[in-house]
Amino acid sequence: MTRNIGLQVTAPKSECKDEDCPFHGTLSIRGKLIQGKVVSAKAPKMAVVQQEAPKFVPKYKRYARSQSKIHAHRPLCIDVKEGDIVLTAECRPISKSVSFVIVEIVS
Repeated sequence: MTRNIGLQVTAPKSECKDEDCPFHGTLSIRGKLIQGKVVSAKAPKMAVVQQEAPKFVPKYKRYARSQSKIHAHRPLCIDVKEGDIVLTAECRPISKSVSFVIVEIVS
């Protein structure tokens, strides 16, 4: 049984026993939504998501590419590989560097 997390995302088809899963556990979602590319998925329950955004440089009147990486919790019911575009949502701090959770695979 999946719970409603308050976002218009497709729920995963498989079930999991992860306590930090927003669909099958008790983790609540709040704050920012970030879409990015998975750069590293080597850890069993964590993935590194890279977000790219254009940044305006006033001196040259042009845009430069800026990028930032965030660590996101990877629930067991969502199968993520490197190169996937994912949607992450902010949650309570799970560990020292993880405050986001992967909610959906966009493509």
